[in-house]
Amino acid sequence: MRLELHKVRINGLAFSDRTYTSGGVLYICKEEAVRLIAEDGRFLSVDVDIACPKESTRIIPVKDVIEPRVKIGKNNYFPGFFAPMERAGAGKTLVLDGAAVVTCGPIVAFQEGFIDMSGPGADYTPFSQTYNIVLSVVPSEGIEKHLYEAALREAGLKLAVYLARCCAENGAAADEIQTFEKGDVFESDKKGAALPKVVYLCMNITQGLLHDTYLYGSNLRTSFPVLLHPNELLDGAMVSGNCVSACDKNTTWHHLHNPVVQTLYARHGSEINFLGVIATQESTVLEGKLRAAEVNLSIAQQLGAQGVIISEEGYGNPDTDLCLNAKKFEQAGIKAVVISDESAGTDGASQSLADSTPELVAFVSTGNVNEMIDVPAMDKVIGYKEAISLLSGGSEESLRSDGSMSVELQSIIASTAEIGFSKLGCEWV
Repeated sequence: MRLELHKVRINGLAFSDRTYTSGGVLYICKEEAVRLIAEDGRFLSVDVDIACPKESTRIIPVKDVIEPRVKIGKNNYFPGFFAPMERAGAGKTLVLDGAAVVTCGPIVAFQEGFIDMSGPGADYTPFSQTYNIVLSVVPSEGIEKHLYEAALREAGLKLAVYLARCCAENGAAADEIQTFEKGDVFESDKKGAALPKVVYLCMNITQGLLHDTYLYGSNLRTSFPVLLHPNELLDGAMVSGNCVSACDKNTTWHHLHNPVVQTLYARHGSEINFLGVIATQESTVLEGKLRAAEVNLSIAQQLGAQGVIISEEGYGNPDTDLCLNAKKFEQAGIKAVVISDESAGTDGASQSLADSTPELVAFVSTGNVNEMIDVPAMDKVIGYKEAISLLSGGSEESLRSDGSMSVELQSIIASTAEIGFSKLGCEWV
């Protein structure tokens, strides 16, 4: 399977009378974009704003982040949402590299977050470095939270596809073409028979009540674990629909840029035989956790895996899934390395995970979600600054009268992303 990402570098944003890109600037027809999203009757109001790196701007509360993309020649993306039901991961995809659609609006659940485009908070999120098209909506009166979540999720995807499609139709040319090419497991076995066989186990929030992940438009919560070609993950098969703590929420943007997949891909055929990706659930009940762990192991054994990389999403309840997976794999003779953040208290002295197992012997930390940080007031706030009182890591006391805030890292989107897309870590002392 061969995937080409045709990347058009974006290093500026501006409003215009049409949507296109020129000289690295993404020009956006605001009226057309607003009209497109306002077609959905679930919104009382719709607005589109822009936020660029180093500006004194805060976006709060953030729901999801999506990279604008479209399949070249098909003018669609995200199969199951805004593309026909077909396998992702092959062909040519136009990418507005450096741009991001950020969805924002009145609180969906207490586990959303914020983005600072400058200041100390900007160092903890990759989205302070992207050129953000912020979609702010107000839900229709009386709409239930899960319906508002669905509407906002779909609106973000819709706007991202619209931006990329308009640029493609207006002749956007790639500055770089990134290629991902890999055969099936049997082909890889023939070429890399002597190399260590490694599989990636990608754990996803699937707990219901606004804690869901979607694969080809279907809620992964109601599925069994499934083996994916890595290209599928990098090409829009998986969409975020969850409101876990902002720090370790895998946004849709994260799935498209999964660094575990890209790192294993880079070593495939030379250092390792990268078998593929197992997309799995994080259940809320013990029976579901045990079932998923057994099926995860079964898939890996059928592939002949000798090693597994396991990434978590969320913390607390999912820590048991993490430990069960590590235990099952290690007991079966498959070396397991886990990636997770820690909830170790503001002083870092508490137990990092809510569960433990002696088989968990290789642990990569992405930081302590409870670490405190002071962030200054911003000249511009897109959204609702008062929302910090409802976010995980924030409180009614977090927002000071001058607009500055004292918060835990868990209130910043992607500050401790558990697929490794962050700058934080911990050392043994």
